[in-house]
Amino acid sequence: MKTAQNQLERLADLLHEAGMLRRIPRSGYAFLGTGGENVAEHSYRVAVAGYALARLSGADAARVVLMCLFHDLHEARTGDFNYVNRLYNECRARKALEDALEGTGLSGELLKLFDEFEVPESLEAELARDADQLDLICDLAVELSKGNTFASEWIENALKRLRSPVARELAEKILRSDPNRWWYAHVDKDWWSRREEHGRS
Repeated sequence: MKTAQNQLERLADLLHEAGMLRRIPRSGYAFLGTGGENVAEHSYRVAVAGYALARLSGADAARVVLMCLFHDLHEARTGDFNYVNRLYNECRARKALEDALEGTGLSGELLKLFDEFEVPESLEAELARDADQLDLICDLAVELSKGNTFASEWIENALKRLRSPVARELAEKILRSDPNRWWYAHVDKDWWSRREEHGRS
């Protein structure tokens, strides 16, 4: 009984720690000059993208989504290391994740998934890493549409990091689409000036 209680206590700690990701900014945007998000926001869309890529590719969707969801959990302890940081500092990501998961009963599966993500030899890891880049590409497309032309260089590099054909094809669609199309372009344009007639007061 005591062991079970200790595990629940550690899981409570882990949930508080995961919440910290809402307050950890993605640090690369300082170099881009515009835009921004926190690690929790990033991880959510990476998981959505990973699920879509897995379904399109016939991969194990659950494994891809779990890799996406937990790939940056260690950043609650390490912060987000951008490409410039990595030139000068070492991020002990796996050690941070080990410490975060200790005593939770989740270490076995999640550390294996972390290792798989870090050395992407499986289709699932390849897709999870591609999903990570697709989230960035979506953000960069928005910044480009708002006038930050530097975002185009970042997009070019992100595209080079994509490994799977399906991710490359999806990235092309993302870059050709209006980021506002999903909500703005599918109603009669007069609706926006006549919304009172559509149940809005």
